[in-house]
Amino acid sequence: MNKNLTNVRGIQCWGAHIGIKANRRDLAIIYSTVPASAAAVFTTNLVVGEPIKVCRDDVRKGILQAFVINSGNANTCTGEQGYQSAVTMRNTAAEALKLPPEYVLISSTGIIGEPFPIEKVVDGIHEVAKKLSSRQTSGSLAAHAILTTDTFAKEGYTHFKLGKSKINLAGIAKGSGMIHPNMATMLAYIVSDIAITPQLLHKALKEATDKTFNMITVDGDTSTNDTVAIMCNGLAGNPVITTEDSAYQRFALQLTKICEHLAKQIVTDGEGATKFIEYHVVNAHSDEDARQIVRTISNSNLVKTAIFGHDPNWGRIIAAAGRAGVPFDPDRLDLYFGADNPVQILKDSQPTPHNRTALKKKMDASFIHILLDLKQGDGQAVGWGSDLSYDYVRINAEYTT
Repeated sequence: MNKNLTNVRGIQCWGAHIGIKANRRDLAIIYSTVPASAAAVFTTNLVVGEPIKVCRDDVRKGILQAFVINSGNANTCTGEQGYQSAVTMRNTAAEALKLPPEYVLISSTGIIGEPFPIEKVVDGIHEVAKKLSSRQTSGSLAAHAILTTDTFAKEGYTHFKLGKSKINLAGIAKGSGMIHPNMATMLAYIVSDIAITPQLLHKALKEATDKTFNMITVDGDTSTNDTVAIMCNGLAGNPVITTEDSAYQRFALQLTKICEHLAKQIVTDGEGATKFIEYHVVNAHSDEDARQIVRTISNSNLVKTAIFGHDPNWGRIIAAAGRAGVPFDPDRLDLYFGADNPVQILKDSQPTPHNRTALKKKMDASFIHILLDLKQGDGQAVGWGSDLSYDYVRINAEYTT
């Protein structure tokens, strides 16, 4: 079995079926045996789930010891009953784990607007808290318990050395549909045994999220409960990272890598997806310009449907780039399909002769790489997305029925 959350020192987990969903695990707890430096980023949607309202301010204090997540009900647009249920959910977890309530981050995901089944959640929290374990299987149980329309659990693990200390870093995520730059109906929970201040941890998480979870898209819809959260409990024994020194840079790089790994798994599991697409924009005026162009192209339904149809319709790609709100010279664009032996489609914005058989082979593949060279500066960005298929419409048309 691959390593996961419980390979991080001091992390215990469990995931159980408590009856919110018909036949899938639907409650997870991820617990650190000691208080941990913590940080989180949340949805940019103005409509937010009740758990975020309850926990958002406390997370800014920078100390957590548990993540508690239910799936099957988003506890969003549920009024006073929903808010009080979120408070009860957090307080129950704090009591069961013998923690201050502000040390618990709760999350919910699932259908919006349904009354929240707080009785099932309260009973479930007491049940799951008793089963917390550092066994490897318990980490995977937690990963499965946060899923909604996902077809597989998203897990990741890595380790690296800081001086004499081995640092473990692991995470889980959920997400399949309603995925859009700036996150969307996705949750991710990351744990590490590194020692780092909450302030620097927040900076590292924000930057990693901007480069990864904020650069994926499945369907252009942002949701209400999106959360990326991290706890670092210091049990690796490294000197506490207090400045942006080489140790911080090494940790930030590894954090970005694991976020990218989880983000790519989310795109791979895009509802009805048949293609995984990597978009690479280079030589923009700035990295931010490049990111904006990637986001616009990757979120274009016309581009997505062309890719689904195995159609190298480059006009849709450059049209999307042109409406990204970023200035560039439209007469200098070079466009390529394919990572290995790429086929050039445009040179200086003019169609180029190319091997149609080679191009067809690249468009038929499940992984497609698109490179747009603006020839304007040194900025670049990478993003990831899926195609838009018939099955996507079917899955989302039947979501609540």
